[in-house]
Amino acid sequence: MKHTVLLFLLAAWVAAASAQTQSHPAANAVRPPAAAASTASAKPSGPPPVHGVVKTAFSLRYEDIKIGSGPLVEPNMIYKVYYTGWIASTGVEFDSTSEHRAPVYEKGKPVIGADGKTKLGPPMPIVFPQGFGRVIPGFDEGFAGMRVGGERRLFIPWQLGYGARSIPAHGPDHPGIPPKSDLIFDVTLAGVTNMPTFPMHPGIPAHPAAGAAPAPQHPGASPTVAAHPIVSGDAAHPAQKPANPAAPAPPPTK
Repeated sequence: MKHTVLLFLLAAWVAAASAQTQSHPAANAVRPPAAAASTASAKPSGPPPVHGVVKTAFSLRYEDIKIGSGPLVEPNMIYKVYYTGWIASTGVEFDSTSEHRAPVYEKGKPVIGADGKTKLGPPMPIVFPQGFGRVIPGFDEGFAGMRVGGERRLFIPWQLGYGARSIPAHGPDHPGIPPKSDLIFDVTLAGVTNMPTFPMHPGIPAHPAAGAAPAPQHPGASPTVAAHPIVSGDAAHPAQKPANPAAPAPPPTK
């Protein structure tokens, strides 16, 4: 009798277990690895594709007049450049290195010419450290790919020139530049040199700070980069002419 009851209970338990397994088939199913599941749900990287028309707001353009035979220029070097600049809309010449000539001296005195005026030397090129913001962006970036001795015409949009500010006139040879003026420059790359280095001292960097003129070559000499007054938006001395067309002196601030 006891054996019969035990057999009956065992059969009932087996039947119940079989029914539970059939009612939950997913419980014994093989699940995918967690890593695979997360990969499938991950979003694609990068911005989503768009179908608009790509437009350029402004760009620097140039035309090579003469290919130089000297070294290829490199960024962050000192450039020596002759230039003439015009306002694109009117064709008015607003500055040129041909107008910047230093007096000729002999024995510490200026030489007087036959016309009774001080004799002037050859045109003085602009000398500036490229890539340090010492001149307007279009002028600073306009020499890429040039070789020393090359000549190029730059077409500079106002966004890469003097922007929306106006440049006042400095005499008949230096007319003012209206706001938002596109500019044209004819430039000649006369030479390039490496940036000077300074002795290492505590608290003094090995190279000049961005926009700073290098130290004089010897006591009393003019700084290498200061052949013309170069400004980067700060007010210059009001008596100075804007000898650098890439950055003429704005009105003095009070």
